[in-house]
Amino acid sequence: MNELVKKWLFDMIEAINSINDYIGTPRQFIDYENNKQLRRSVEREIEIIGEAVNRIKKEMPELEIINSKQINATRNRVAHAYDAVDNAIIWGIVINHLPGLKQEVEQLLNQE
Repeated sequence: MNELVKKWLFDMIEAINSINDYIGTPRQFIDYENNKQLRRSVEREIEIIGEAVNRIKKEMPELEIINSKQINATRNRVAHAYDAVDNAIIWGIVINHLPGLKQEVEQLLNQE
């Protein structure tokens, strides 16, 4: 794995950690939904994750990242269809999918 791919994987971990820091605990959807600054911050980090996945797949297409197409599609929606972003869907991604993605990326980084 080259240094660029490692950097992008690290960027993904950093973005996930930032989202976790922004949301804090306890994690309440109502707090997320009622805080525009928090929502925009989380959306930006999701854009970073999606862009990193996109770059990794171009640089090293053989590297398997589960749900890479969905990650990229979410990034595109946040970036290009901002008015169609559903807060509940973003919240579901944060709560249900980011922990697994973080674990997957950490495993990829530890393989090196």
